[in-house]
Amino acid sequence: MMTRELALALRDAGVEWAPAKGDRFVVFDRDFDTDVFVVSDMVIEVLDVPQGRQVLAFNGTTEWALDSFEAEVAVWVPREDQLRDLLGEAFVSLERLDGAADGFAVTVRRGAGLERHVDVDAESAYARAVLAVFAGSAG
Repeated sequence: MMTRELALALRDAGVEWAPAKGDRFVVFDRDFDTDVFVVSDMVIEVLDVPQGRQVLAFNGTTEWALDSFEAEVAVWVPREDQLRDLLGEAFVSLERLDGAADGFAVTVRRGAGLERHVDVDAESAYARAVLAVFAGSAG
C-alpha cells in the first residue's frame, strides 16, 4: 500500500475523492495514524448532510459506535484500479521490475513523450504517475 506521504500528496495535488463503498482511507492526527479504514454499508458509511457536506459515519464498531466526522478529515488511499482510472488515456503500461531495482514502473504519455514512474509497489508507482499527470495538467 502507498505511503502516508503519497496519499497526502495526491490530496494536495487536487485529486478529488467522492467516498464510495470499498474505498480505503486514513485519518491522521487522531491516534489512528496507522489504521486504514474501508467505507462499507455495515461499518463505515457515507452520509450526505445539509449544506451538501458528506460525513463518514462509524456504525456498529465498539470504539466509535454512532460516531462520525466530516469526510474532508479523511485522506483517501486509492486502490490500483482507481489510480489507473485517474490516469485515463495517459496510461500506457505497468511493468514489474526484476533484479537490483525490484518494484514496478508505470509508463504514461505526456505530450509527445513517455514518462516512467517507479516505486516498490504498483499502487505507489501509479500514485507517482498520477501526481505527474495532475501537475502537468495544472499548468
